[in-house]
Amino acid sequence: MSERIVITGMGAVSPLGLTADESWKNALEGVSGVAPITLFDPADFLVKFACEVKNFDPKAYMSSREVRRRDRFEHFAVAAAQEAMQHSGLEITDANAERVGVMISSAIGGLKSLEDGGRVLFFDGPRRLSPFFIPMLMPNGGAGLVGIDFGVRGPTLSVASACASGADGIGMAWMMLRAGVIDVALAGASESTITALGVGAFDRLGAMARREDPAGMPQPFDKNRDGLVMGEGAAVLVLEREEHARRRGAQIYAELAGYASTADAHHVTAPAEDGDGGARAMRLAMQSAGVNPDDVGYINAHGTATPLNDAAETRAIKAAFGDLAYNIPVSSTKSMTGHMMGATGALEAIFCARAVYEDRVPPTINYQTPDPECDLDYVPNQAREVPVKVAISNAFGFGGHNAVLVIRKYTH
Repeated sequence: MSERIVITGMGAVSPLGLTADESWKNALEGVSGVAPITLFDPADFLVKFACEVKNFDPKAYMSSREVRRRDRFEHFAVAAAQEAMQHSGLEITDANAERVGVMISSAIGGLKSLEDGGRVLFFDGPRRLSPFFIPMLMPNGGAGLVGIDFGVRGPTLSVASACASGADGIGMAWMMLRAGVIDVALAGASESTITALGVGAFDRLGAMARREDPAGMPQPFDKNRDGLVMGEGAAVLVLEREEHARRRGAQIYAELAGYASTADAHHVTAPAEDGDGGARAMRLAMQSAGVNPDDVGYINAHGTATPLNDAAETRAIKAAFGDLAYNIPVSSTKSMTGHMMGATGALEAIFCARAVYEDRVPPTINYQTPDPECDLDYVPNQAREVPVKVAISNAFGFGGHNAVLVIRKYTH
């Protein structure tokens, strides 16, 4: 039997707060991160609102020189990793650096840097491009810079599987830890796509809510749901082999017990309507964790508030759990954080870890009108205190990617 993998540290920068604690507290209180877009002028856009990270100062985490040489998504990654490291009490030294890995994913990378670079090239010519353009652009930049900042010399990589990137990166770390390749991993994801290009492109897909009033949006699983609200941020977990964590006396918050990844093989942006890929991922993840469907006390849904996704995910949960599906609290914290693209799965893994540690589950806010196609218990509008022995985190992405993490209450 493979050694158990445990969570000993958590860090986050999100639309709900600049720390994991603040983000979790506001999620439990049903705080909305939606506000008018400030990162660019949306005057010519149909989409006017997003879930931006507020009051973030990258100079609190790195020098002014490094701030200028890094994209916003890289700023977020470093901030979340610093908090996770401090939370865990982990120290990386010459003695252990080769046994530590970094798996901090990004679906898109430095989109603002790409935009800015294109503008410079067009108007000023190629000699005016920044020599840091490529390091600011590349999706593995967050992982690489965290590795450099902390002196990590083990595997350092980024997974790009669209909105499943964060969960898949955590899953890759879980597999490496179980295989004995490393003892510790900084695992998560970072994203910053609230740019003119990002918002404009997602809106052209027909995926985004275009309301004039931000009150009550987005509305996952609600009959009147009309699209996602874009978010941004980062989340990082410190994962360790149980023996390693116990040997150094670390506080253990939960066990990362299982992971699975599947593909729909259906459509590049639309989920399979029957939810088969998501259902298979949930079944395989539970199987990898050695848990039964009746052990699961909470599901953090992908729940994007798009008509197709929420109906397909509901079918997937029913296919995976049968009649038990109606008894499991299911919530979409994207109702508060917005859709942080590749980073959302990592933040939601933190929320699941906190749920099993505290026996509290966050709500789906803005839920008003039931949809016959979405008829599960979506924890409407109010957090709930319930026993949570096992939590499941779903993350599904364009390309037909499905990633599921299983997080279990830690008992020695």
